[in-house]
Amino acid sequence: MDIETFLNNEAQRSAGYRCGFVAIVGRPNVGKSTLMNHLIGQKISITSKKAQTTRNRVTGIYTDDTAQFVFVDTPGFQTNHRNALNDRLNQNVTEALSGVDVVVFVIEAMRFTDADRVVIKQLPKHTPVLLVVNKIDKDKAKDKYALQAFVDEVSEEFAFAGHEVVSAKHGLRIANLLEVLKPYLPESVPMYPEDMVTDKSSRFLAMEIVREKLFRYLGEELPYAMNVEVEQFEEGEDIHRIYIAVLVDKESQKAILIGKGGERLKKISTEARLDMEKLFDQKVFLKVWVKVKSGWADDIRFLRELGL
Repeated sequence: MDIETFLNNEAQRSAGYRCGFVAIVGRPNVGKSTLMNHLIGQKISITSKKAQTTRNRVTGIYTDDTAQFVFVDTPGFQTNHRNALNDRLNQNVTEALSGVDVVVFVIEAMRFTDADRVVIKQLPKHTPVLLVVNKIDKDKAKDKYALQAFVDEVSEEFAFAGHEVVSAKHGLRIANLLEVLKPYLPESVPMYPEDMVTDKSSRFLAMEIVREKLFRYLGEELPYAMNVEVEQFEEGEDIHRIYIAVLVDKESQKAILIGKGGERLKKISTEARLDMEKLFDQKVFLKVWVKVKSGWADDIRFLRELGL
């Protein structure tokens, strides 16, 4: 579709169409990335049981006949590990809240912590904030009266514009959440083509896929100061050639990622390549290796080079 056709189509949209930005925030590991993946109907943000998997603001787009939602997934606000990396991640959260039309504050059903209160302190006072209670599939949350009492208790902490309860993992009440959010979007034609689900590049998505496999296969062994960078990305007609380096802080961490006889890194690379081939609908040659860069998590200049 050429740009002129796209603009003409959008000009013909019926009055009342809405389009706007939605920030998704919350403490680490409350299910923000899983929620966004279900909201847009496609996996673009990585998920893991380990906290702090999201390090870049990921923009996902969902379009229907009445509205276009542009979702911004953010890192969980971090208070436990203080270094340049986390200061930058927390700054990303604060920046994501500026310029959006509505904020989704995600918490875990039947569990409200001091870490949640830290995030509440960052919430904007002049932008609508919707409380979203996730993980309602948990046993303790299945009692609807107890769940409502929990919502009422949390609602005393902040002047929320409204609330919704969901199970992002099982896709429950996602359509309801979209309907609740829609009135907060301004009337506007869509900003993106209707078949577009993210504004992120193929390079970024390839990097995210490798990071997800690292989180999944290393679990608690995963070094906290670890990141991934694409060193080369060649898009061909028949095959994409992608070269990715995994950055760690210490030589000892390198051995953990590689595994005995290189088996662990080989498994991570193979699964990442298969996911990339599905995403890009293209054959992929993927080369992943581990690189030691001592102190990178405290190097502000290097963090900027990584786009963090």
